Amino acid sequence: MNDDERKNLIDILHATEEIQSFTHKMDYKGYHNSPITQRAVERNFEIIGNSLERIKQIDGESISKVSEYHRIMEFSNILIHGYNIDEKIVWNAVVNHLPLLLKRINEILEPSLE
Repeated sequence: MNDDERKNLIDILHATEEIQSFTHKMDYKGYHNSPITQRAVERNFEIIGNSLERIKQIDGESISKVSEYHRIMEFSNILIHGYNIDEKIVWNAVVNHLPLLLKRINEILEPSLE
């Protein structure tokens, strides 16, 4: 893994941790009623998507270590361009998909941090 890949993976790690911090002890209703949290979460998903895109450009093979990377990048593009953002879909990503992404990024980074 080169330094650019590592930097982008760390950016993803930080963005996922920020989302978890912003939504800690929050349910969907709380998220729905907090436009500030919504925008912060969306912005971090954009960072995740952009970082994945940069990793893909650096090394098309290493990006495959992140399952469903193409769907994450598409989701990020939807958020960036503001195409009918559905809060329920974003919340579902926070609750159901983000923990898996965080786990996978940690697994990928683990050998390089030793």
